[in-house]
Amino acid sequence: MLTLYSFGPGANSLKPMLALYEKQFEFTPRFLNPAVFEHHEDWFKKINPRGQVPALDHDGKIVTESTVICEYLEDAFPDAPIKLRPKDPYMIAQMRIWTKWVDEYFCWCVSTIGWERAIGPMARSVPDDEFEEKMKHIPIPEQVTKWRNARKGFPKEVLEEEMRKVRVSIARLEARLSESPWLAGPDYTLADICNFAIANGMQFGFKEVVNEQDTPHLMDWIRRINERPACKEMFAKAKRETLAPRPASAAS
Repeated sequence: MLTLYSFGPGANSLKPMLALYEKQFEFTPRFLNPAVFEHHEDWFKKINPRGQVPALDHDGKIVTESTVICEYLEDAFPDAPIKLRPKDPYMIAQMRIWTKWVDEYFCWCVSTIGWERAIGPMARSVPDDEFEEKMKHIPIPEQVTKWRNARKGFPKEVLEEEMRKVRVSIARLEARLSESPWLAGPDYTLADICNFAIANGMQFGFKEVVNEQDTPHLMDWIRRINERPACKEMFAKAKRETLAPRPASAAS
């Protein structure tokens, strides 16, 4: 029995979700609502004390951290017919260079801009007393700081530096994809899934740097992944799930 707790098919939550669909595994998706701080409620912190998604429940064993979950699926189900990790040790290393990079560099610069644009307005819409009460339930001090920064607005110099890193990231992806159809070589792997989780949608939100003229190979890569049957199924099912009535208690 597999249950994936997530925010839906976007950012870090997308990584294990797309991996599950690509591997054609049966699983139960549980979407949490970040707008009401659902991931910081006591019932979910019993699942992941850090109050973060995604989290995978595999027969009562909890695995956290998006890229770790993806690799766990490869290890826990070695006989699965669909592999998202190469067999050759050198190619595994190439894959992990890209999964490490997205986790330690690419994700963070895109995330800061996203927090400024999307989370900031949401945080400012919450009354002061309610906001302070919500902060008390966040178990990670760095996350509390990030929420406070988003609420007041990130400094201009921080946003400029993060945009510089975004441009560096996009240039690296474009250069690599001009040499190879997939990031880690000739085959589609977790390297692609984990970077797609962050890059997908940048053609809309970061059109000044991700577009047909400046990044044709990256645009083609984004299109090819979106056209994969597993990706189409993931987005279609997620849309139906989010439109469905929510249960009276998310903990039930």
